[in-house]
Amino acid sequence: MTTVLIVEDDPINLRVFSKILKKRGGLEVRGTEDVEEVMQAAQGREVDIILMDVSLAHSVYQGKAVDGIKITQMLKADPQTASLPIVLVTAHAMEGDRENFLKQSGADGYISKPIVDHQQFVDDIRQYLPTAEE
Repeated sequence: MTTVLIVEDDPINLRVFSKILKKRGGLEVRGTEDVEEVMQAAQGREVDIILMDVSLAHSVYQGKAVDGIKITQMLKADPQTASLPIVLVTAHAMEGDRENFLKQSGADGYISKPIVDHQQFVDDIRQYLPTAEE
């Protein structure tokens, strides 16, 4: 089964995304904002895709505050996790934010909050998943 790791600091968003992905997408979902847990899950190939909130209020890694951009940069810089699809999910949806965040982070995709069309959300995430033939 395909597993989605949601890195999100808002418990309501986490619950809503989880419900949509499980019910509409039939996907397995895990959620955390613990950076160590994110790194371990990615390095251990325990997840197939990561949905990364850009603004993480409480995330700390090796004693430093980090946001979703920084975590994505770390994952994309590591040969072991570089190919793991990461989709930024953020409320920052001003003109230019998408391009800026994608360029800065090296993420594979970008989805803006709030999520209005649940099926579109699932479809958007599915397009980043590796196909069974690979």
